[in-house]
Amino acid sequence: MSQSMHSKTIVITGASTGIGRACALHLDKLGFQVIAGIRTETDAASLQQASSDRLTTVHIDIAKSDSILRATNIIETQLKSVGLYGLINNAGIVIAGPLEFVPIDALRSQLEINVVGHIAITQALLPLLRQAKGRIINMSSVSGRVATPFLGPYAASKFALEALSDSMRLELMPWEINVSVIEPGPISTPIWSKSIEATKLMIDKLPEKAKVLYGPAFEAALRRGDNVEQSMSTPEVVVRAVVHALTSRKPRIRYRIGISGVVADIFARFLPDVLKDWLIKRQRKI
Repeated sequence: MSQSMHSKTIVITGASTGIGRACALHLDKLGFQVIAGIRTETDAASLQQASSDRLTTVHIDIAKSDSILRATNIIETQLKSVGLYGLINNAGIVIAGPLEFVPIDALRSQLEINVVGHIAITQALLPLLRQAKGRIINMSSVSGRVATPFLGPYAASKFALEALSDSMRLELMPWEINVSVIEPGPISTPIWSKSIEATKLMIDKLPEKAKVLYGPAFEAALRRGDNVEQSMSTPEVVVRAVVHALTSRKPRIRYRIGISGVVADIFARFLPDVLKDWLIKRQRKI
């Protein structure tokens, strides 16, 4: 397989840790030319030390247009003769909390990074993708199918990404550019532990009124988060889906990862809203 992959280049955003890093390293082993989007020189050094000489890194902050422009210029210089085979939109953050009290600036950041930033980098790289009849993979979540309490900002960003992916898939069909969506459940990556810590920090900063109104529900949500953390899948299950989306002659439109991915799909497609609400409330003891 590796010999046939040498001419195929993949750009991955958010490759410093977690799913993005796992994808970058595995695709590098398969022989792809990987351009890994990172945020710091430390992340770049760590990734390059763990990979082959084929893998290169580029600084990309998808929330900043000047960063996207600089990265695009670098990528274009490298690929203008062959085009770009794959773009994996993986960068993201998690903002959690009751919508009544979520700071509006935090909500804007959630949508800017998880939604607008993905479209911005995709727009910038589409000429190269069109040149190679490439593939786009958008990293969504089970939260892009079912919204749960205190994850409203994150779920909103993933619902939006699902919708944009559907539109993009249809719009790009004339150029044979495939668009796939990956929908993982809880995966053992730093974003999960960071989100739990960020949630605890946010709770500490909330006004007393919020703690009075939502205190017991907060505690139940954090307890559930601790329990879920013990039974998470590893990033490798997502990597397998990404490889299929990049190498299959007929990549799937959606990849539902793990039991929670299947359950979320059933919830979204078949359950009445009243039953869905009852099950979510019962599961979370709120």
